[in-house]
Amino acid sequence: MLTGRESLLRLIGKRRRSLPNRHNLLSTPTPNSLNLDVNDSGNLISPTRDNIRSPETPTSPGNSDDLCLSRKNKKKRRLTQTTLLQWSGSKQSEDSPFIHPQKQQQQQSILEFDDDSSSEEISKTVALDEANGDEAIQTFIVGRKFSDIQDLEVGAKICLLRHPENIKDPNAIKVLSSDSGLSEMLGYLPKDVSQYLSPLIDQYGLKFDGTITCVPKNSSEAVPVKVVCHKMTSDGWKESESAGGDFKLLWEKVLQVVEHQMQFPPKTTRYQLNFNVLVQEVLRSCSHLFTADEKTFLESFPSLSEDSQRLFIRLYTRKGPWFRLSNISYPEVSDSLQALKNLTVSGFMSSVEDANDLSYQKMKEIAELLNVTELRDILSVNKVFSRGSRKRDLIDSLCSYYNDRTRMDIGTMILERTGLCAKISSTAESLIWRVERLFFLNGEQDLSSFVLLDLGIIKYPTYKCIDSDQIFSDRAKLLAYEEAIEVAQLMDESLDSEDSGTVLKCIMIAETRISSSSSSESALFNCFTAPWVYSKMVLLGVSFLENQKRHVENKPSPLLLTCSDDSVDTLVSGFRYNQAVYLLRRLLSCFNCDGRRGYWTVRLSTDLEHMGRPNESLSVAEQGLLDPWVRAGSRIALQRRILRLAKPPRRWKTPTFPNLIDNKIPEVTIQGRSLNCEVGMKNRFYGEDGEQCGVEQLALQYYNGEGGGWQGMHTESIIWLTIFGLLMWDILFSDVPGVFQTRFQTAPLDLDTESFYLTRKETIESQLERVANGMAEEILIISYETHRGTACRGVAWERFSLEKLRAAVACVGGKCVASLCRYLAQDYRSWCSGMPDLLLWRFKENGYEGEAKLVEVKSEKDRLSEQQRAWLLLLMDSGFNVEICKVRPACV
Repeated sequence: MLTGRESLLRLIGKRRRSLPNRHNLLSTPTPNSLNLDVNDSGNLISPTRDNIRSPETPTSPGNSDDLCLSRKNKKKRRLTQTTLLQWSGSKQSEDSPFIHPQKQQQQQSILEFDDDSSSEEISKTVALDEANGDEAIQTFIVGRKFSDIQDLEVGAKICLLRHPENIKDPNAIKVLSSDSGLSEMLGYLPKDVSQYLSPLIDQYGLKFDGTITCVPKNSSEAVPVKVVCHKMTSDGWKESESAGGDFKLLWEKVLQVVEHQMQFPPKTTRYQLNFNVLVQEVLRSCSHLFTADEKTFLESFPSLSEDSQRLFIRLYTRKGPWFRLSNISYPEVSDSLQALKNLTVSGFMSSVEDANDLSYQKMKEIAELLNVTELRDILSVNKVFSRGSRKRDLIDSLCSYYNDRTRMDIGTMILERTGLCAKISSTAESLIWRVERLFFLNGEQDLSSFVLLDLGIIKYPTYKCIDSDQIFSDRAKLLAYEEAIEVAQLMDESLDSEDSGTVLKCIMIAETRISSSSSSESALFNCFTAPWVYSKMVLLGVSFLENQKRHVENKPSPLLLTCSDDSVDTLVSGFRYNQAVYLLRRLLSCFNCDGRRGYWTVRLSTDLEHMGRPNESLSVAEQGLLDPWVRAGSRIALQRRILRLAKPPRRWKTPTFPNLIDNKIPEVTIQGRSLNCEVGMKNRFYGEDGEQCGVEQLALQYYNGEGGGWQGMHTESIIWLTIFGLLMWDILFSDVPGVFQTRFQTAPLDLDTESFYLTRKETIESQLERVANGMAEEILIISYETHRGTACRGVAWERFSLEKLRAAVACVGGKCVASLCRYLAQDYRSWCSGMPDLLLWRFKENGYEGEAKLVEVKSEKDRLSEQQRAWLLLLMDSGFNVEICKVRPACV
């Protein structure tokens, strides 16, 4: 995979069904500062002499080894389609994420509900009113399957009783029948209501009773009731309020739940509730980013019928883009046809049932809904021959036969077989995509995140969302960001289809739209700007151009025709890299404060050397070492390049880098029986037990035996990121303005920036002092047991037991652990990868003291990456015992 492709895929997330600006992006002329062109085969064409010398002119062309990237093992991008299927009765999470103080009204709907209820557990409508001077709330009885009475009457008396022994919910509140002498249970209060009412009952002795206000036809449905708190009258409120500061806060939360529940009827399905919460929350917090028409459109969604809302959400979460009505069947949607008509009228969907409405593009998309038999029937009737039997071949044959003369006949035949077809309207798709992006702030999360939370599959940490500056201060910045994401998706799709022309078009668009103004953006929100997105595309473009050197076609020109073969190769070789060099210089000039500058500088120096310009390559490397943003492995790479290039007559004084020259990393060499030695394949060996194993497992066996009786595991960086997350948990999720914007975060937004350490320096250093003084194991145990299973970036709960983590911390030692955590806190982005493969430990005879060793394992033909070398040198400076273990095949 090309360098930068994976990062771009994460940025894009789930691909959009359609790109609103696709035509304009491709048709609008773009300044071709790179002088790029492709032939009919999609190969890059080398330009004439003038163009070869622009934008980067090779001054001393020469031949060098090809060290650039290749596209071997290229894999097509796969999309995983998530749909919100039935989840009723499934296990749900009993831990709720923190609710933003200003978002509680909208967010209460995704909190936990009673695990034993089905449709009633997700449906509550609460009204607040005054009745005879008492505070009354209207809520519901859920969990009716546990009721002792099935037949109820309007006006029947009820009372509430705490049920702390409930295994699933210690805040549970039973609803009892007063008419039966409190001996018969009717069900429970909804879980989000009892969450705040139970502390009022337990701590302040409040008493609640009420009446049944309505009886549903189905005995299993939620039962509306009015609950009255008599102690809330006269002096009761004042006495309770004066008893503690938490009383008022708890009661306010009850009222917020009550107010929110008025918006949703009892029959609202869970995913429907979540979708409405998502839309309403974005409209509340980001209203300045929508026009009046857009807000009116989105605000109209809750007014649609229940069936219409459910059908739309169901279809929106499917791949599409077109759907056959005959294939749409959901148990919670009673009338799909009527729901579809309502959605079409309201503009949320569009449909086709007449051949007159079938354009070529629509026909091509709807043809995908036909099965092979139906396609063959249509082709047979029209006597069209297909060159293949696969569905794709049949569709291509059908499209080739589609023209103005056959349009009506083909369209009619298709619709006769598909019936009514519908798709999400472009307006709805664009706006809901924007709503999701603003709500989750990334492309990897969508409505399925609610489902994972509801089912207890993911549990998010508790933190406060403290308001700060808006991520998108105005609509123009948001639209620019959205268009940048569109260009990124267009480039990704073109790479999949090997459309080099469109890829080059996207590179040129990105190059013209990055600007130095991006450096003035807040580091915290810089990744939400259009120039930042375009910078990722430009970096991917660098890899693409470097790779295209193998596919350059020489465009005939007088210069090339009069040159010798060697001269032509020299000119083409210069062209192979000069565009990549130009793009790298553009990136370095536009982003002055960016952690990616190290990689850009190394790549620039390398490409200049490939172009036969060693003097410039050396100068770039030397200037890079003066850049404070060049760190970790990139810094080591530049130092090693300088040592290799800075020789007389280029430099008469050889530079010295003590960290490289003085620190010799210990090495040990072992032998193993190799199973395969093919280039490009991971080496396999026979272990000591005769079983096949990898090079790391072979090294573990060596260290466990003749290597010193070490225990250990193959962990790489993940165990240290886990230890860092557990030791620094309270600091990671501390109260810092702006770093938590949504309830679905697993780390603060500033973790990859310098501000993470600078903002929390005092608390971080205080915690690291405790770790260095021998409290690391205690902190680790408390954090592990308190937060076990909660999602946190870097923490791999499933990989490591508490015993192994304790052994690692105890044997490594507090000072070394504190030093490692300090580096991660100061620059998480640079140091979160490249750590040694193996962590080894062994305890002394007393069982309390131990020692540890970190080992990087390399096979015979493998070598250290610069990031791995940087880590080993850093760990040595911090007092760690490190080693390189080289494995070579045994002589036969």
